[in-house]
Amino acid sequence: MNAEAIIFEPSDWVPNNQRLPVLLYRGLSADGGAADFKSRFAANGWTGIWINGVFDYQHYHSGAHEVLGIAVGSATLLIGGPSGQALKVAAGDCLVLPAGTGHQNLGCTSDFQVVGAYPKGQHADIQTSAASSEMLAKISSVPLPHSDPVQGPSGLLTEKWRSSFA
Repeated sequence: MNAEAIIFEPSDWVPNNQRLPVLLYRGLSADGGAADFKSRFAANGWTGIWINGVFDYQHYHSGAHEVLGIAVGSATLLIGGPSGQALKVAAGDCLVLPAGTGHQNLGCTSDFQVVGAYPKGQHADIQTSAASSEMLAKISSVPLPHSDPVQGPSGLLTEKWRSSFA
């Protein structure tokens, strides 16, 4: 498994998250598969698990962090707002998006399937316009998850995100 952490500056109307990096895990499992992501996320305390795709318009969530496990197929996702970074993802890859991070599907295979989830007690709203000062405060106050959705309590999320608050 290969992993990286990427910070995105604000992009046009998308606030992104100034403290917490996006986490990108490559090649978590050779065969991907929804069942693997669902069980992994649930075992690590992430809830509200769903299976679908990624919207084809730029949006972000102000009240939740989100994990996206690529179960089947591949896609190019624009992460970080209109001037963000186009990332190619494929089955077995996984993204952890901190609250406020823009994301959009720029194109995908016909079989593209994502397993998503949120830390316990958090629920995604869909924001498609600039954040007010109240919304920016909400984004910065979203609690850190207790564990990494992929690696558990001692994973990359714990290392990178908790150090952002040290």
